[in-house]
Order: sequence, then C-alpha cells, then structure tokens
Amino acid sequence: MALIEVSNITKVYRVGDLEHWVLKGISLSIERGEFVVIMGPSGSGKSTFMNILGCLDTPTSGTYRLEGMNIGGLGRDELSEIRNKKIGFVFQNFNLIPRMNALENVELPLLYNGVTKRNRRERAKRALELVGLKDRESHYPNQLSGGQQPRVAIARALVNNPAIILADEPTGNLDTASSEDIMALFSRLNAGGITIIIVTHEPDVALYGRRVIRFRDGMVIADERRSPSI
Repeated sequence: MALIEVSNITKVYRVGDLEHWVLKGISLSIERGEFVVIMGPSGSGKSTFMNILGCLDTPTSGTYRLEGMNIGGLGRDELSEIRNKKIGFVFQNFNLIPRMNALENVELPLLYNGVTKRNRRERAKRALELVGLKDRESHYPNQLSGGQQPRVAIARALVNNPAIILADEPTGNLDTASSEDIMALFSRLNAGGITIIIVTHEPDVALYGRRVIRFRDGMVIADERRSPSI
C-alpha cells in the first residue's frame, strides 16, 4: 500500500460566476521512504497540492488516501490530529516564534499531544541534536544564523516522529552554502527512512531528489524517478 494515493484531485476557486482551476485532475502515488521534489513555475499548482497533502486544504473533488485512510471524509479535528501526528512541516519563512528559544520552538507541537513537560524537553533536545544544534537550545530566533533557523524548523517537524516531512521552498531565503547544508540534512533524514516531499522552483534543490514531479497549469507534465545527482 502506498503511503500517499491521490486520484483525480481538482481544486477550483469560484468568485461569482468565474472559476479558477488550480489543480486539474492530479493522480499519483508516493511510496514510504521516497524523496520527492515537486517543481513548477509560480501559479502551477504545486503549493496548493502540497497544502492538500498536508491536510491544510481540501480538494474540490477527487480522493486523497494517506496510509490507506480516506482523508476526504474527516472532520476538522481529525485533520488536525493527522497533521500533528503524521506530518512535519517546514515552511519557507520557518514560522519560528520570536519569544521562544530554539528548544521551546521545537517543543511546541508536543503540547497538543498531551506529552509531559519532561518528555517534551527530552524529545526536543534529541531533535535539536539530530540537526546539529545541541549547543543552540537557549538561543532565540534572532540569535540564530540564516542556516540555523531552518534547522530549528526541521527539528520541530521531526519531534513528533512523523511519517512525512513536507517542505515548501525551504531554501528560498538561504545563501548557497546554507541551502546545500539544509538539503544534505534532508538527504540524511530520508536515508533514515523518513519520506521527504519538497516543493521548489530551484533546479539545484531538485538534484537531491530521487523523484521529480513537474507541475504546469495545474497538471503533472512529468514524473521522473532517478538517482540523486548530489
């Protein structure tokens, strides 16, 4: 059974009598342990598709199954639980909370799972160590470098032991050296068994993927499996 299966997914926004088709019948599957890069120009539908995979948005029509579960039949609370337990998110701006230090930022998802304070702290420490920030636990976001902030975001995505990490343009605001470090980290996490799905428009990022899916005008125009170039 595939980890992710989508069949004939559409997304249509309606304004009055006008319809804007963002996704036009997407069908594909993603196996557990894949490293997938989704590429396409602005407006191609790639970020909308990722939001649907992450249960942040719902399709207008079609079927989305995650680990065999039909996501379309779930309510808001059930979708929230899936997001918290099965999916880790890394956003372009990282969404770190300025008033919280690195350790507290990483702990945040565990608050919603009823994890005790002691366990939250231990798990957050392990996640920060995994991304190479053991010595930055007490630093606040404005005290972290451009390359360290995304590592905190990745640690936060990892802390609930998700089946999938979804990353939307995670290197978009980084310099070349920091981008390479972050993509190497994603590769190591994938080698450890985590399914990685990254949305990007950067060809250099795509070199790390074992599968590249290209979107244009709301459709998949190419789906290539290959050995990573880096």
